[in-house]
Amino acid sequence: MSEGTMQRRAQRDQRNQQAKRLTRLLVGAAAVPVMLVAAGCSSDSGSDDAKDKAAAEKSAASKSASPSPTVRAAAYGKLPEPCSVLAKKTLDDLVPKADSGKEGASNDTAMRASCSWDSLDDNGVKGSQFRWLSVSMLRFESDVTRGEGEKLAQKYYQKQTEDVRTVDGAESLKSEPVAGTGDEATAVRYDLKKKEGTFKQQTVVARVENVVVTVDFNGAGLAGDKSPDADDLAKDAQKAAKEAVASVTKANGGGTGGGTTSGSSATSGSESGSGSGSKLDSGAGSESGSNSESSSKSSSKSG
Repeated sequence: MSEGTMQRRAQRDQRNQQAKRLTRLLVGAAAVPVMLVAAGCSSDSGSDDAKDKAAAEKSAASKSASPSPTVRAAAYGKLPEPCSVLAKKTLDDLVPKADSGKEGASNDTAMRASCSWDSLDDNGVKGSQFRWLSVSMLRFESDVTRGEGEKLAQKYYQKQTEDVRTVDGAESLKSEPVAGTGDEATAVRYDLKKKEGTFKQQTVVARVENVVVTVDFNGAGLAGDKSPDADDLAKDAQKAAKEAVASVTKANGGGTGGGTTSGSSATSGSESGSGSGSKLDSGAGSESGSNSESSSKSSSKSG
């Protein structure tokens, strides 16, 4: 091999090595922007994740800071002892031959309570006079899902009054508002004929704040005695209703309520709403609509 040939081959090898080095430099230079772009995307993604996390935390904090729903607390928080709502003199006038009152069954006397008295004045061959008296009280508590206790009591007062007006077998029915007895009151009177005689039924439904009071009073002349005067019975029933309402107010210190109540529920008010008068041991009715029929049964037992 000549010297010229060897020189040209050395030059070619040198140029090839230079080309390879240039290629490596170009490839490395091209990789740098790709890495920068990838790093930039990664940085943007982290920023978005941080923003989303911050927004979620802010939303959660806002929800936790929102106040719970509230409703105005009921004015009255308890009921008086049912057999003590009427004065002794009142009981002597309305049920003169009655023994102590019979308290109705209740699983919560702060929400529902009742008491009844029956009297049989036996006049021998002239017959006898029967009287039956019942006082029932139902208190409604405020609840966020059902509303204010007073409004619940208003609804029940209306329903109770309507039920009394639609008693089966009622004759000569009359209904009128009663003044000076709680926030609202209605008196309903009618005759109910039974095999023992004609019973003169008087019912007064009254509402004071979040409590509904129902007074049932009926009388009959049995075994040939004359029927009692319906007007006199009506006055007596209204008198008893006023006393019962006053006893509810007194038991609650004049009805001063306080604060608001949130999710606490007192469902017994609504669950027992359709039967304000609890079932009585004497057999008197659990609902005002059946009180006369029950009193008839009681009279036959007494007679």
